[in-house]
Amino acid sequence: MKIRDFMITDVITTTKDTTIKQLLRTLVENKVGGVPVIDEDNRLVGAVSDGDIIRYLEPRGRTVYDMFSLVIVNEKEDFRHKLASSINDTAENFMKVKELHTVHPDDEIEKVLNIFSNHHIKKVPVVDHDSKLVGVISRGDLIRFISTSIIANADDEA
Repeated sequence: MKIRDFMITDVITTTKDTTIKQLLRTLVENKVGGVPVIDEDNRLVGAVSDGDIIRYLEPRGRTVYDMFSLVIVNEKEDFRHKLASSINDTAENFMKVKELHTVHPDDEIEKVLNIFSNHHIKKVPVVDHDSKLVGVISRGDLIRFISTSIIANADDEA
């Protein structure tokens, strides 16, 4: 079985210049948990998940060290303040660019099974040999495909 047999080709994407505000709207309106990041030539340059956004928006403490008295100040940033100050930051600031796992349409299903079973990711971009995005496959897509195949085989045997 090839990846092309069950990949989704109508992919919701974003660019590195997309703001958090725009990205949140895209995720909510399309009921997706992440999107591939592409350049102007439709080449995959990164990925952004809802978890990446949450980690980026997490308020951080500020620690100040005084060399003379070793005074430590730890001020917790307020979430509303962090959100307000970050809402126009772009995906380039927090998108994943390293260790992007991809598959090709001609790859066997075992390749994506291996990726899903060994890494904590929910979607894998499908790219051609020029790194252009041609689809995506999610764990849910894979489970639905496997389930449908099992049910179809069971019905044939009955």
